[in-house]
Amino acid sequence: MIRALLLGSAAALATTAALAADLPRREAPPVAFAPVPVFTWTGFYAGLHTGYAFTDNPNIQTRGNDPFTGANVVLGRRAASLKSEVDGFSRLGGGFGYNVQFTPGSGFVAGIAFDATWLDLDKRTGFYGTPNPTIGNASVYTQNLDFLGTVNGKLGYAFDRFFVYGTGGLAFGQVSYGADFYNPGATVLQYTGGGRKIFETGYNYGGGIEYAIPVDSFLNYFSIGRWLGIKSDVTIKAEYIRYDLGSRNVLVNQTAPVPPGSYTSRFSTEGSLIRAGFNYKFSGL
Repeated sequence: MIRALLLGSAAALATTAALAADLPRREAPPVAFAPVPVFTWTGFYAGLHTGYAFTDNPNIQTRGNDPFTGANVVLGRRAASLKSEVDGFSRLGGGFGYNVQFTPGSGFVAGIAFDATWLDLDKRTGFYGTPNPTIGNASVYTQNLDFLGTVNGKLGYAFDRFFVYGTGGLAFGQVSYGADFYNPGATVLQYTGGGRKIFETGYNYGGGIEYAIPVDSFLNYFSIGRWLGIKSDVTIKAEYIRYDLGSRNVLVNQTAPVPPGSYTSRFSTEGSLIRAGFNYKFSGL
């Protein structure tokens, strides 16, 4: 009897163990990790900048259009070639554009950009010619670049929040030219030309670097997107632009029948611009 009970108990224990083995194991739920957001340069942006502009080797060339004025140039009474260099800080500028990053995080970025900078870069150059016969001839050249605009393509590589790029495309600006030639002693204006504001076009090229400020930085407090419910980032940038708006001939004509003839002065508009500023980059709602 006892033996039968023992055998029955052993069988019951074995059956219970087998059933327990078939039950699912109790394991702790897996730890959920929130993915770290990957920064991308894709999106529309707009911002402001200021800058510093300088011309390094511009020449104003003058020739006489008749034997009398031609002789004055040959004799050095008027400047055949005159360097006119100028530099200065720009006023204010702004721009906008759109970038596309092909692989988030790090990867190639392409984009388009429009920028305009108020330069008010004014050149005024004087020349005092050889004595004629004892007092030199005075010449005054003026040239002003009011603003410079660029419409560019951009191509570069992003290292997460750092973006290094090259840029180039169309350049345009409003330029004025002028030349006033005086008699010996600079008491009478004998020849004058130019003075009109002209819309010039040309090309530009350069490169830059841009950095997106981390979201937890206090500078992102100034992001306008956060107040409008739009995802946005603040970026800071610096870039170098080399521009060339070409050359233009200006007829410098006589102001009275005497002395006779006329001159032609050729002005070139080219230089360099260093721009620094910030952008708001919008990525969506």
